[in-house]
Amino acid sequence: MEHKRLNAIEGKAGHPALCVLPEVEKEDELLEMMWTLREEGRLTRSHLLETCEITGCEATLSLLHKNGWITEENDSLVMQPKGEKRARELVRRHRLSLRMFFDLFSLDGAEAEACKFEHILSPEVTDSVCTLLGHPPNAPDGKPIPRGECCAMFKQEMKPLVAPLADLVPGETAKIVFITPGSHSRLDRLSAMGVVPGSSVKLHQKKPSYVIQLGETMIAVDKEITREIFVKKM
Repeated sequence: MEHKRLNAIEGKAGHPALCVLPEVEKEDELLEMMWTLREEGRLTRSHLLETCEITGCEATLSLLHKNGWITEENDSLVMQPKGEKRARELVRRHRLSLRMFFDLFSLDGAEAEACKFEHILSPEVTDSVCTLLGHPPNAPDGKPIPRGECCAMFKQEMKPLVAPLADLVPGETAKIVFITPGSHSRLDRLSAMGVVPGSSVKLHQKKPSYVIQLGETMIAVDKEITREIFVKKM
């Protein structure tokens, strides 16, 4: 066993968490880092090896190449179809785990918990977590969560446990689970008004404008904002 730390704040791919890393998970961690580096537009062998803090990165990278998960040419790295699928599943599990620990449980050390949790989720449980959270588009750090089959089904036939505030019927009360604001300034304004995860909110009306109640305070908000506030009915 070994430990590894990846610090996204300093521009490194991955998650700022200390993870206990069994040998069998090294390949998964490298594929996950490759996915993140590609999102940042800097997926190269040199960047990966510079970013990686796992012992034996170069040897594990060579093994991925040998087994057909990736191809290498000079400094270029390309994930092959099976490597792409495997990386996508890993990133999806991690970011959904992070969303769950961060939003539902308000857990300190959510990164470390998500790092461990992502390796034990089955596809069925992953889809259940995604449905519970209302198929969130982004992780708490803003990085996109890869879509799953459950997300496509949701658009056609499923109602999630978590849905936009805009979907409430006037008179319904719900608990705010997470917020996906279009800007940090909007998030700051909402926070100043008490619109934060964990708060109870009641929708009073939709026309001519949306009016919500937080405690004893009534607030008028734009429809666009109500689509960025995700709630669970009480």
